[in-house]
Amino acid sequence: MKTVAVMVGSLTKNSINATFAKALEKLAAGQLKFDYLDIGSLPHYNNDLWDNPPEAVTKLKAQIAAADAVLIVMPEINRSFPGVIKNALDWGSRPWGQSAWLGKPVSLVGTTPGAIGTAVGQGHLRQILPLFDLVVMGQPEVYFQTKPGLIDEHFEITDDVTRGFLTGYLDKFTRFIDHHGPREALAVAAE
Repeated sequence: MKTVAVMVGSLTKNSINATFAKALEKLAAGQLKFDYLDIGSLPHYNNDLWDNPPEAVTKLKAQIAAADAVLIVMPEINRSFPGVIKNALDWGSRPWGQSAWLGKPVSLVGTTPGAIGTAVGQGHLRQILPLFDLVVMGQPEVYFQTKPGLIDEHFEITDDVTRGFLTGYLDKFTRFIDHHGPREALAVAAE
């Protein structure tokens, strides 16, 4: 089973994106193991803190390093992605030469009550992810519109069509991780 470091880009107590992440986790049971990153406890990026890095930073980097892939579940704020995501990306990429993001497969999803979901914010984030050497999954795109009752109190998707689409998305993400994720060392017998 692949481990996915999950970054929820909302710190709101009753975040619809945190609920969406839990629904995806439930759909992915037996296929992907979700490990949630605590990006809310990270201080604002400050290069001076590397002399004695905060525990939240060292934990973040260890979780990313141990993961096979990354899933970013994000709201859209002012037609962009939340600053807490950029802050986490910066902490994970430093100090220079010690980035935890290198070569990790990543997928973006997000939800909002709006009709276009998080399309604009995800587009903005997709522009910078390759700079972190993250391998971005292009399709399918998931711009999820939250509607009352679509995810129940047990994190179940209540609509069959939506559940089918999201199950297909998770299957594709798993194949993407298999294809672009860490390679096992090959044992070659010499004659």
